[in-house]
Amino acid sequence: MGNGGVKLKRKMYAVSVNNIAKSYGAKKNVTPALHGISFDVKPGELFGLIGPDGAGKTTLFRILTTLLLPDKGTASVDGFDVVNAYKSIRRRVGYMPGRFSLYQDLTVKENLDFFATIFNTSIEKNYDLVKDIYAQIEPFSNRMAGKLSGGMKQKLALSCALIHRPSVLFLDEPTTGVDAVSRKEFWEMLKRLKAEGITILVSTPYMDEAGMCDRVALIQSGRLLEMDTPSAIIRDFSKKLLALKGPDMLTLLQAIRSHKDVADAYPFGEFHHVVLEQDDESGLLGYLQDNGIAFEAKMAVPDIEDCFIQLMKEER
Repeated sequence: MGNGGVKLKRKMYAVSVNNIAKSYGAKKNVTPALHGISFDVKPGELFGLIGPDGAGKTTLFRILTTLLLPDKGTASVDGFDVVNAYKSIRRRVGYMPGRFSLYQDLTVKENLDFFATIFNTSIEKNYDLVKDIYAQIEPFSNRMAGKLSGGMKQKLALSCALIHRPSVLFLDEPTTGVDAVSRKEFWEMLKRLKAEGITILVSTPYMDEAGMCDRVALIQSGRLLEMDTPSAIIRDFSKKLLALKGPDMLTLLQAIRSHKDVADAYPFGEFHHVVLEQDDESGLLGYLQDNGIAFEAKMAVPDIEDCFIQLMKEER
């Protein structure tokens, strides 16, 4: 295979990450980006890396796409080691970075032709794979990429990442900065690509997108907090959760946090979510009433964001 293209003996996973660590900065002022991250992704899986900005998602994706060397640990993609077999990996993966990185002074069609040529293929050869996506921007095929809307840029970038029919697709925060309709359309496209047998790793800061993945890894400050199916992570949320709102939300939050039965409380949309130490909420509600604080209360069903907040607090 030439230059480090020796395949691992057995490809059990599409992606395997073992104790990967990475730091930035001079020796006296090192900033750890990843702290011994480990996980595996099955072939054909839609796997989400969920976490806020600065969590280490982009660093990890750059290591897995052979753009960055790890300081410690090993990783493989499609059965190839990310350090020793980088050329083989680059032929097999598609990568859509978080920041639009196509040629803005080339047209839509020129960008797609260019990326097809790099991989010794053509738009026609793999059109069936990208047609559902590319058909939406094909009417603008002669428009400069820099003149496209955010949603159109997203579709062009995805088409370019797919044009060589990769076995593993890496998408780094692909829906950041696009409208809600484009976000929904994008995830529908990912489901169709998954049906084609492509393994997809997608990173996102949006907790609501976690539920669209087969499995997710919750990551914060370069550490893996939890990894499982979204439903299993939510099932592990064992404490009672209330949703409260009132005319003076700041006073309400301060009063809630001062009560002994409250494990945690935080703004959550138009409500405050309140995690109770025990199942009985009567002590808290009675306390608020006795102090003349107006409120409405209801039971809340936890979601991934609630789980993430609690995992972060446990990590501290």
